[in-house]
Amino acid sequence: MSRLSRQLTPRRLKLAFYLTLIAILVLVGYRIYLSFFEQTYHAVHAEQIERIQARAGDGLHFAVVGNINNSVGLFERKMIPMLNRADLDFVVSAGNAVSGGGEDKYRALYRTLSHLEMPYLLTVGEKESGAFGSFNYYEHFGPYFFGFRAGGSQFLFLDSTDPDTYPFQLHWLREQLRDPSPRHRFIFIGHPMFEAAKESPLDFDDQYLADTAFRDRLHHLFVEHDVDAVFSSNLHLFDHQVQDGVDYVVTGGAGGLVLNDETSFYHYVDVTTTDQAVSIQVKRLDIGQHEIFKTLESLWFFIHSLFYVGRLNFLLVLGLLTLLAIKLYSAIFVERDYYRNYDLDISPWRDRPLRIAMVTNNFLPFIGGVPISIDRLRRGLEQLSHRVRIIAPSYAGQDDRDTDVVRIPSLFSMGRHDEFRLANPLSPRIRRGLKDFAPDLVHIHHPFWLGWTALWRARRLRVPTVFTYHTRLEHYSHFVPLPGPLFRNLIAHTAIRRFANRCTGVIVPTESAEEYLRVIGVTSPIYVHPTGIDFDRFQAVDPASVEALRRAQGIGEDERVLVSVSRLSQEKNIDFLIAAVAELHRRTDRGFRCLIIGEGEERDRLQADIEQLGLGDTVTLVGGVPPDEMPRYYHLGDAFVFASKSETQGMVILEAMAAGLPVIAVRSSGIDDVVKNETNGFKTAEDIDRWSSAARRLIEDDTLRAAMAEQAVTTARRHAIDHFARDVAASYRQILALYHWQERRPG
Repeated sequence: MSRLSRQLTPRRLKLAFYLTLIAILVLVGYRIYLSFFEQTYHAVHAEQIERIQARAGDGLHFAVVGNINNSVGLFERKMIPMLNRADLDFVVSAGNAVSGGGEDKYRALYRTLSHLEMPYLLTVGEKESGAFGSFNYYEHFGPYFFGFRAGGSQFLFLDSTDPDTYPFQLHWLREQLRDPSPRHRFIFIGHPMFEAAKESPLDFDDQYLADTAFRDRLHHLFVEHDVDAVFSSNLHLFDHQVQDGVDYVVTGGAGGLVLNDETSFYHYVDVTTTDQAVSIQVKRLDIGQHEIFKTLESLWFFIHSLFYVGRLNFLLVLGLLTLLAIKLYSAIFVERDYYRNYDLDISPWRDRPLRIAMVTNNFLPFIGGVPISIDRLRRGLEQLSHRVRIIAPSYAGQDDRDTDVVRIPSLFSMGRHDEFRLANPLSPRIRRGLKDFAPDLVHIHHPFWLGWTALWRARRLRVPTVFTYHTRLEHYSHFVPLPGPLFRNLIAHTAIRRFANRCTGVIVPTESAEEYLRVIGVTSPIYVHPTGIDFDRFQAVDPASVEALRRAQGIGEDERVLVSVSRLSQEKNIDFLIAAVAELHRRTDRGFRCLIIGEGEERDRLQADIEQLGLGDTVTLVGGVPPDEMPRYYHLGDAFVFASKSETQGMVILEAMAAGLPVIAVRSSGIDDVVKNETNGFKTAEDIDRWSSAARRLIEDDTLRAAMAEQAVTTARRHAIDHFARDVAASYRQILALYHWQERRPG
């Protein structure tokens, strides 16, 4: 980037900042101006009727307009001056005087009509009642249907927008028309009653009065009582027709959308009454508006509407502009250092044991990747002389002798064996467990439920928090009573990002997990620490006990054994694994067995699928196995098979490798960092053909399997618990130093 371009960017940002400040000041000033110069108004029609009756003589001269649609440029600036020069007694809108029923549109209309030098009245039209506009019409102008007499004529206004009132309006209208004294009668109704003689491409059938029974009864009353004319709007044209002696006039050219052709043009209707006659003439207006001025008018009307009327709208936009100004100020004037602080002083925590509180939504005796990972980290830290306290849900069969595990009562449990416990996040045991322990740091293992409580408590204790990203939440949407795509695509990622950014630091087991967190917007420091395994325990297995287990499972001497360890749940993709094993069974002549170790709510359905595929003698759902027995089951196998795509690391893969098993897994995050393709195993796409081909190579090629087994052990050795605990403890010290440096930093 050139020096000139580097200088232009800050200049542009500063210009944007100052323009935003000016916009804020202008908007606030305009809002203050409007508050003083545009006052509220109520029951306008009552005053207008009194004015009409006061100035009416024996004859009347009035104008009828339709579809004003808040047009400032045309109606206010061009048509109103013409109406003022026409020596009219009053003006009537036949409907759609506003462009929408919002408060802002009514106030803008009131300001427009104030330029008339004669009284005016409004008919309720489709636009007046839209967007909850009926309330605004009633409050500012008066009842929806009403009538009055002036100059020997009767004027009756109907509401065609509310079918529920039609029966009552008919009764009211019949009573009004009983009076024989008026020389002339005029009706105003927003929707046209009869189809216009000419069609406009801007108009549709639903713009007419839809209730034909109501229409016919109205027409009968009009004919019976010698109504002179019925005026409507709602169409973008002028139409005048006579039905059974009654003039029906549609006027729709007072400012709204028109085509300016022979059918649709700007106009108003001029009406004159004498003792015996009524004259109705259309006044075509040769007016129009340039598109540029129309656009500017729309923009100004939008600004006026937005800030004059709705205080909430005004505050919202003002708030957004203020946030923009703050953001620009921060981007321009606040110095930033995007590199990590490499000068953190960890010496206060280097030579003393740390007190670590861990908060988790599940723990032993529940068997799962997260509880096992927590237990291993705890044991590794305690071997390094650190003190660890775990806050977790209570379970049946838990070890109550462990005083450094604080058990929280559960609100309810879920799952086949009640393995998922929702602990009470408001339990006082959480507060006491943390306060009495006085931790240096709180390590949170889930971004929800007890995790929220732990984050809040840590802030009260003024200690840093670290969050371990164990689980890809988007793969657990089937547990959540929300639409799957909504949870997967929005809520899960948002929850993780927001929680991680509230923590002082984040621990992930793989580089792919770190990449994911950065992509979704996590800005907290991230430390990559693959979860440790008890490597030696998976090496030291008595061959005789393995042979005894082989006989107990009924496995033949020449059969190869595929082992899988997974909870039997939807997110673990067991259906794919069973289907792939079925394909492998068809392709190979080598005898093999597949042992799937684990429990879960899908067990019965999966067992039924196994039987249906004819795999009852090939695939065995072993069920849950105690952790101490797992090394024997791993050593029973010749290869480890795995199909889950919801892992951030997949500890069972490392455990299998520690027992000398090469791996066949579906490629996904977590898996990709551990399994080196064609080195310590195979990782394939979620494709049955590719997966079964890789599995066939492993069970049929003894030399290949032995070479991969050796590489698998080498990979697992690098993930021993002692290395894991030391690395995590070092990150704890970094997080502590960062937290206390941030606490001391000014501002």
